[in-house]
Amino acid sequence: MYSNEALMRKADLAVSDLETNGGKLLPEQANMFIRKLLAQPTVLRQARTVVMNSPQRNVNKISFADRILMPAVANTALDADTSATNRRSKPTTEQITMTTKEIIAEVRLPYDVIEDNIERGNIGLATDTGGTSAGGGIVDTVMTLIAERAALDLEELALLGDTGSGDAYLALVDGWIKRMTTNVVNAASSPISRSLLTSGMKALPSQYRRNRAAMRHFVSTEQEIDYRETIAQRETTAGDGMTQNLNPVFAAGTPLEGAALMPSATGFLTNPLNLLWGVQRNIHVETDKDIRARNYIIVLTLRCDFQIEEEAATVKYTNIG
Repeated sequence: MYSNEALMRKADLAVSDLETNGGKLLPEQANMFIRKLLAQPTVLRQARTVVMNSPQRNVNKISFADRILMPAVANTALDADTSATNRRSKPTTEQITMTTKEIIAEVRLPYDVIEDNIERGNIGLATDTGGTSAGGGIVDTVMTLIAERAALDLEELALLGDTGSGDAYLALVDGWIKRMTTNVVNAASSPISRSLLTSGMKALPSQYRRNRAAMRHFVSTEQEIDYRETIAQRETTAGDGMTQNLNPVFAAGTPLEGAALMPSATGFLTNPLNLLWGVQRNIHVETDKDIRARNYIIVLTLRCDFQIEEEAATVKYTNIG
């Protein structure tokens, strides 16, 4: 019979043999890449898409800017003079122009990368299949990631586009924030609060406040978290709801949402359908191969522009602390 000490020595010897002779199991590897999470677009998916059949499109607007009802005087026509007390009325027409810019992304996957990774994939050589497309494995993974990243980049351009920017991509167009100039509420470095958001609603001309439920306060995700925290401090069922789940949060009767790419000191209030995303060429993905360099090529292109239908129906928040 072996003593316990002798059995322990035999066990130690067996483990060391495995390590020396390569019999010990290697660290386990997953058979899929872990896809790192990206922030998702918040504003862009709620904006109104305008289909464009040419590089430019004029969006025409018409309205009556002033009162049209006048006191009637017997046997007297209304005056054509617009300064007269009893005057005729005519509608005011306006026009905004959308001009698309082309955007492109390119990704190349070497053949050996497609074949030698944990997800593998099929090259699909033209001589074997009659086509030029690869598929499966890492190719499908990269296609999905391209779509997710492109959506996020488009929201960045929509929000932060500025033709005066030193960033060549952001300088393509003026985005929604740059275009909001009429109604501005300066927070003067004070933190986000109900009074700030109420001031924003009051800064909006009264005719645009009719459907507050359809409007949105868009702020950074950090500011949304801070605002939820202020609501959570209230000793009410609404306060309890903020600490227990992600119930919608409101200010001045309008939902507040966080947008991942919104600058922390900035925000705005409007109906999302007032934000226009003009698309001449929808997101188009094409693939090809460079058989000499042995690369699989993925190219994404689109032509788009961003505008605001009624700029006066927006309020921009600045200098939020």
